[in-house]
Amino acid sequence: MSEQKEFFDFINEGYKTKGDAIELGAAMLGEKTVTNAIVKVPLKTLNRHGLIAGATGTGKTKTLQVLAENLSEKGIPVLLMDIKGDLSGLAAPSPGHAKIDERHAKIGFPFTAKKFPIEVLTISEQDGTRLRATISEFGPVLLSRILDLTETQSGIVAIIFKYCDDNKFPLLDIKDFKKVLQFVTNEGKEEIQAEYGRISSSSTGAILRKIVEIEQQGGDLFFGEKSFDVEDLTRTDNDGKGIISVLRLTDIQDKPKLFSTFMLQLLAEVYETFPEQGDADKPELIIFIDEAHLVFEEATKALLNQIESIVKLIRSKGIGLYFVTQNPKDVPEDILAQLGLKVQHALRAFTAKDRKAIKLAAENYPDSKYYNTKDVLTQLGIGEAFVSVLNEKGIPTPLARTMLRAPMSRMDVLTTKELKNVIGNSRLFYKYNENLDRDSAYELLNAKIDKINIAEAKAIEKEKNQKEKERLDKERAKERASNSRSRRRSTAQNPIVKVLTSATFIRAAFGILKKVLK
Repeated sequence: MSEQKEFFDFINEGYKTKGDAIELGAAMLGEKTVTNAIVKVPLKTLNRHGLIAGATGTGKTKTLQVLAENLSEKGIPVLLMDIKGDLSGLAAPSPGHAKIDERHAKIGFPFTAKKFPIEVLTISEQDGTRLRATISEFGPVLLSRILDLTETQSGIVAIIFKYCDDNKFPLLDIKDFKKVLQFVTNEGKEEIQAEYGRISSSSTGAILRKIVEIEQQGGDLFFGEKSFDVEDLTRTDNDGKGIISVLRLTDIQDKPKLFSTFMLQLLAEVYETFPEQGDADKPELIIFIDEAHLVFEEATKALLNQIESIVKLIRSKGIGLYFVTQNPKDVPEDILAQLGLKVQHALRAFTAKDRKAIKLAAENYPDSKYYNTKDVLTQLGIGEAFVSVLNEKGIPTPLARTMLRAPMSRMDVLTTKELKNVIGNSRLFYKYNENLDRDSAYELLNAKIDKINIAEAKAIEKEKNQKEKERLDKERAKERASNSRSRRRSTAQNPIVKVLTSATFIRAAFGILKKVLK
């Protein structure tokens, strides 16, 4: 038996599936493609997460595009993080090319151009259906972890949530949370202390600074209403294709705190919302996180632990997470160990550090008698990758150097006009892009503070009036006393009174009286 025939049988046996699967491409022996030695991903194991890695320009985005297209065709909805801004072309068919036809002839199946249903989403000022979440939906624990708060500060956040719950003050956006922080430090300090305990102003100041940091990165646009319902990510179109939600994030690379905040909230919301799916034939939703290092490099230890927990648990809800990054080392080891599908494009060895990273990357893949993984990692061409997946029994398949199929949709962005048409035809756009600002903690606390201020002003005015009355009363009493003394002095100075009260007059009067009595 020839080596090529042996390799052909080895690949087809290793990637054999009974259920439905996605065909990624054909395996390669050396630099030669073995036609019809098809590398497949069973739909049943797609919720076991995955990794797409490789140096810039090696084809990671096109691999992501291929996976999204095939998932959509199988009726599986997809959420894509479009940080580079080059995935909107999914909504238009590929114009085709001779090189694409040549590639598919080598793989062993024809190329078909297609377009796919997409929904354009945004968490910033870009055009698209707006994704928002309220502060209340984060809850005190998740919000504290995102803000990287101390235990004491986290306790204050818990008190704030409890106070707002007890008093029916909705926490919807950042201005609500900032207002409550200011209130518990100033006007409401005594009320809070009596009911919930003492709160340090230095701690609330530290929390406020963390909130302002997120606000400056665009959090004021993300936090608020109308809150996005994650079940709207799991829609299909009239033809049964899974809708591909493309989240535009081209302006988010310099805002890692906002991006990691959004990602963690989204994953937590998905986990809380979706029911346990069990051992299903296909996933409920696949999420691709491009430039995954943005999630992890700014994450605290507490945040990483939260992400790791969600990655472990969320697959039971039928959700698959796929991280796209330049090097596997960008993903924490504990999370990397949870990833079933690995697509490794070429890595570049320009420095000693690069060579060390390549050696470590090669250790993430099973040994193969057909490849020296470490050497081949630097020799892979554009659109080629090492692939390892989990078969239907959850066992890793043989490592396969794979010539990947080409995207069926356009490998370029939509024009401005095309993009506006897609957004304009969106049902979700009109559902979520209405600006809502109902009365919440900010307005209700302002009203409460106004009442407090009015009551204080009335008390001050009452006290002032009372003091003025007491002053006037004292002045009147003093004036009456003064008048009385004046009258006595006036009487004493009267000439007649003087005569009548003089000693001479009195002796004369007594003399006359004595004579009369005799």
